[in-house]
Amino acid sequence: MYELKTLLPQFDIKLPTCMYELRNVSLSAGATPGPAKGHRIRCSRATENESNISKSVNCALDLDILGRQIQHLLKHEDTNAVVERQEKVLKQLEELKAQLGQIRKSLGVRVCGKTFQHTTAYQNGGLKEEPLHDVVVNGHPNFIPYALLALKNAWRDLYTIDVKTFTHSTMADIGPAAHDFEAKLAKVAVNAALPKINVTLIWKNCEHTEMISSPTMYVPIYGEVNIIRYLGRVGPNEYRYESSPLCNEIDAVLDICYQLLRCSTHKSQVAMVRLLDKRLQQQQYFGGDQMSVADIGVYSSLIRMPAITEKDLTPALLAWRKRAKLITQI
Repeated sequence: MYELKTLLPQFDIKLPTCMYELRNVSLSAGATPGPAKGHRIRCSRATENESNISKSVNCALDLDILGRQIQHLLKHEDTNAVVERQEKVLKQLEELKAQLGQIRKSLGVRVCGKTFQHTTAYQNGGLKEEPLHDVVVNGHPNFIPYALLALKNAWRDLYTIDVKTFTHSTMADIGPAAHDFEAKLAKVAVNAALPKINVTLIWKNCEHTEMISSPTMYVPIYGEVNIIRYLGRVGPNEYRYESSPLCNEIDAVLDICYQLLRCSTHKSQVAMVRLLDKRLQQQQYFGGDQMSVADIGVYSSLIRMPAITEKDLTPALLAWRKRAKLITQI
């Protein structure tokens, strides 16, 4: 027989160190298990016509040898080490599960630095209550969201809105009005003992004022009025109007504010002001005898409309604006 050379030479293979090492349990034909490193399985086969000629070849697969290897592996002491490692990993997983449970419990109880704030959906057994995340507001310096400052002053003793401002690279200069707005925001102290929501205001070259309330999904809320609605739902109970008898009235006033900010002519702006006067009637505020988010929306909208002067406002609106200014301090 011709002697064949090994096709694959012996290489010095460096095994990774991050893997478990197992003993070599390969067996020789008719031999006992041995831990020798690099041991090769060889089997001798003799055919009937070649009874006097024996040849040694590499045995690719022998079921008998494979069965003895499996039995040896099951009885070998290495299995005990594997079981110990498995029990250790399971114990670590149980500890990790307990830690995650504690973190989940702390996040579930603490919302805005205090406790869960139950909305009407929760009280009615509807939607599941979720922790309140920090929000980001993108606004243009020409359309300053004065509602943030108004709410921060109005909620001074009830709720804390911590507003931090940044300037996007698309804005070379935000202008004096925006700088003055930032200074007034900084003057309002942050009370750590009250429930709090963190708001990041970014001055950006954008068409609409938008707010992103979810850190995982970019789902913006467009318009300052809708931002007021959102903050009114997560803010103090005194300003939540879903369960109020005036719920539809407050929403109607906020809708008028939304239309007012989008009026292109002075005539249409004055028409919206007349609608607001009809909604106010003889009340102290748009929500009745107490300040509401509707008043915040109207006050902020009128500030953003410099074309509307005192001549365009009715005596009832002028008296209301003086009362609202004492609370919003703008």
